[in-house]
Amino acid sequence: MTTTPPAPPALWASALHKSYGAAIALAGVDFRVAPGESVAIMGASGSGKTTLLHCLAGIVRPEAGSVGLATAAGPVDVTALGESERSRLRREAFGFVFQQRLLLPELTAVENVALPLMLSGIPRTAAEQNAASWLAALGLAGFEQRRIGQLSGGQAQRVAIARAQVTGAAVVFADEPTGALDSHTSAEVMDALIASTTGRGRSLVVVTHDEDVAARCARVVRLADGRIVDEAVTR
Repeated sequence: MTTTPPAPPALWASALHKSYGAAIALAGVDFRVAPGESVAIMGASGSGKTTLLHCLAGIVRPEAGSVGLATAAGPVDVTALGESERSRLRREAFGFVFQQRLLLPELTAVENVALPLMLSGIPRTAAEQNAASWLAALGLAGFEQRRIGQLSGGQAQRVAIARAQVTGAAVVFADEPTGALDSHTSAEVMDALIASTTGRGRSLVVVTHDEDVAARCARVVRLADGRIVDEAVTR
């Protein structure tokens, strides 16, 4: 009987170490996420889960260990890149969805989504057309010209999901993406997030305290004291 080898990872980390003064945030963490896979990272406050996400995304550089990203041109050592190169990677290859959404209230929904494209040099008209397509795909057709304050919490979070992916990000990071939402809206947002990422072959890494949110992901990794203490496949 033959077994199918695991798919090459889209993003991986090896032996990550990170401290803040005397506090050890990561103590030799290995991590991987395959293309089209969703992984939830769980743990108590101070367990290292947000630090792991920040290291994976190139926001924080670990003191030891490495982070790799698969690209069309070959693997990239994220930890070896300079700050400007890591910033470019975060703009182009990674997408981010935060609990606070970090949307600009003075801009319309379509302008918020188009902003990353315009910052990359794409003309406004083309950027807004692309942004409108993403909003429509996430059930927000007709809401393009509304400002963030005119949207419900769930609608605003879907704007954030569209913004995270409008550049074609291969990996989307979501940090407590439903933390400010009620249970019904949380389920709707997770439906939209998973369908628009793994449903399109993209990878999703979610940091969450919510067991229901974690159960929606294909795999759950649990951290304690900067180490992975449990890993389980959910589907």
